[in-house]
Amino acid sequence: MRYAGINDLLSKNPAAVAKGPIALVFIEDNVEIDSTLRHNLQLGFKTVIAFMMPSFELAADVAERVVRVDANIAQNDDREEIVNTVIAKAPGVWMYVCYNAEYLFFPFCETRTIGELLAFHTEERRDAMLCYAVDLYAGDLDRNPSAVNIEEAYLDRSGYYALGRPDPDTHHPRDRQLNFFGGLRWRYEEHVPPERRKIDRIALFRAKPGLKLQDDHTFNDQEYNTYACPWHNNLTAAVASFRTAKALKRNPGSAFEIETFRWHNSVPFQWHSRQLLDLGLMETGQWF
Repeated sequence: MRYAGINDLLSKNPAAVAKGPIALVFIEDNVEIDSTLRHNLQLGFKTVIAFMMPSFELAADVAERVVRVDANIAQNDDREEIVNTVIAKAPGVWMYVCYNAEYLFFPFCETRTIGELLAFHTEERRDAMLCYAVDLYAGDLDRNPSAVNIEEAYLDRSGYYALGRPDPDTHHPRDRQLNFFGGLRWRYEEHVPPERRKIDRIALFRAKPGLKLQDDHTFNDQEYNTYACPWHNNLTAAVASFRTAKALKRNPGSAFEIETFRWHNSVPFQWHSRQLLDLGLMETGQWF
């Protein structure tokens, strides 16, 4: 199940995107590729599609279960184009978008599948789910210069906040939309462009005609960008991500200024949804 590009996949195997939920995983480098794909498979995605360089290798157990599509994500940065191409071919299908070294968590994910989560969300007449990109980082950067260590990962237990999201036309806050901040992008904001400092993403969504993913992890349909429906709070999820830590240690402008990411509010990541719920980094809504 390997294809030369997204058009090759859609022409030769349209069934790959015919039924969801689908995970679209964009592989930027060779860090934790197998663990990322295994995590999505374990959550219960019907199809996991990995967009990656032809030179990157996959473990045998992963290669036989995922759909592999050749792509140079780090150089071409064509995530939105690829996602929007898939959206156009898969109306009504739920999708999840992430990068390698990112791990989706949702309430009760240890005992419930992604399909069960999205079935409930659909019953609540929601077509998208707000997710928070929660920064993970290695505790010892001397031993882990890439800032990635899934066995000794840390996260910030506080320092998260939200601001109203102004409408560019009216300059008034948009209804049920907020910009969320925190984690490494907040603590090291001098090294992060302003347009990249938000940690909120619409990482889970249901495709429909005309829907377009934008480069800030939001959509052209403003209702998709809301955190809840008008009448009560909805489910949210978290994407535990090493991506920011990797970038800060890879960028020459910040790499040598950061000796450790740990501070007084760092805690070991327990790889369990309960911790993220207790920290307020996702919520159950009406799902119990």
